[in-house]
Amino acid sequence: MKTQLTRRSLLRGAGVTLSLPWLEAMAAPTANPVRMAMLYMPNGVNPNAWTPEGTGADFQLSPTLQPLAPLKDKIVVLRNLWNEGSKGGDGHYVKEAAILTCRTIKKTPGADIGNGVSMDQVAAQRAATLTPLPSLELGVTPVAIGVDAVVGYTRIYGSHIAWSSPTTPLARELNPRAVYERLYRASSGPQNGSQLDGLLLDRVQADAKRLRTQVGTADRHRLDEYLSVMRSLEERVERSSSKSQMAWKARVPLDPKAAPTDRPADHAEHVKLMLDMIAVAFQSDTTRVATFMFGNAVSNVSFRFLEGVTAGHHDVSHHGKDPEKLRQYQIINQWHVAQYAYLLNKLQGMKEGDSNVLDNSMILFGSALHNGDRHDPHNLPLVLAGSGGGRIITGRHLVYGEDSPLANLYVSMLDAFGAPVERFADSTGPLAGLVHT
Repeated sequence: MKTQLTRRSLLRGAGVTLSLPWLEAMAAPTANPVRMAMLYMPNGVNPNAWTPEGTGADFQLSPTLQPLAPLKDKIVVLRNLWNEGSKGGDGHYVKEAAILTCRTIKKTPGADIGNGVSMDQVAAQRAATLTPLPSLELGVTPVAIGVDAVVGYTRIYGSHIAWSSPTTPLARELNPRAVYERLYRASSGPQNGSQLDGLLLDRVQADAKRLRTQVGTADRHRLDEYLSVMRSLEERVERSSSKSQMAWKARVPLDPKAAPTDRPADHAEHVKLMLDMIAVAFQSDTTRVATFMFGNAVSNVSFRFLEGVTAGHHDVSHHGKDPEKLRQYQIINQWHVAQYAYLLNKLQGMKEGDSNVLDNSMILFGSALHNGDRHDPHNLPLVLAGSGGGRIITGRHLVYGEDSPLANLYVSMLDAFGAPVERFADSTGPLAGLVHT
């Protein structure tokens, strides 16, 4: 019971009571802001049903990508990108934890984790003074702790794609109502809650330290792993002590009565509510950077709610070329693409002058594996939607040379976002042909 209470308190600190500061005053820009999001799907794709036919603007969507048909002119399907830093690792973790860092993670079964700074956080750090929240990290599955004995990696790696430093994965928020309340607090002006947030976090960590003295070695390692990801909360609470205020105003006001349920009926509703939170955050301009994880690495969420599916996600991804498993695998992939389309349609319906929020965004969807059966990191399944305020040339299937750096995509996206970098990880330059020069 004591362990259970501590975990709930940590989640409460992460979602319900934690608010970020209003930052240094800056004049609001007259142009529409550019936003960036990454939607991560675990376990790869059925390779037989993913790749479009044709190239350039003359392409046909594959069966898995069919939910994007009404948005075909708003997307770019990218082919032959990979993260070279993940080539030497076993299983999922070395690939999935590094999907946004393009680094080689440190192999460890404990809390001494090591990765890189993720590209979303490079953007968030550059734009931190423009919005109340530098970034938003969302998910639907609690942090996994312990060790995956098959490959020797801590499961912490599989629970995070956003990293503010090589040793600091950012805590995700799982409760849609808590996310909305946080957005509302952030968009409503400076609050007096930061001191209470700090006291709550101190109390939670003190409870965890006391508990650590009462459990065995294995449980102490699990506590250390879990607390290692809470460092990001400490940093955010420290920032909230700043007395500076920013000249910022929500582009669309948030209604406190519009908060969603904190008890989604099922996985599908939970996912949609979290995607709604990204849309609300972007429309109001409470943040311009977001990440969302449909599931942790090695996710075996049951998709029996889909017609024709009788197994878990990870199980069917290891299809061994079995036609029945491949069929179910494709259905699950297509469902994820449909959720992506749901968010894109929602953003497209949010008008901003002569454009809309989707046109002023870059929404990346993909997985860190291609064929999940082989844990294949080559030719990653990736789709980018939105023109980033007119910078991205959409409506195309772009095919690059085999094993082109994924980091080149991130160089281009960061440039379009307004946070240009000369290099990111193993990049060799911007991704050719993606943006207007």
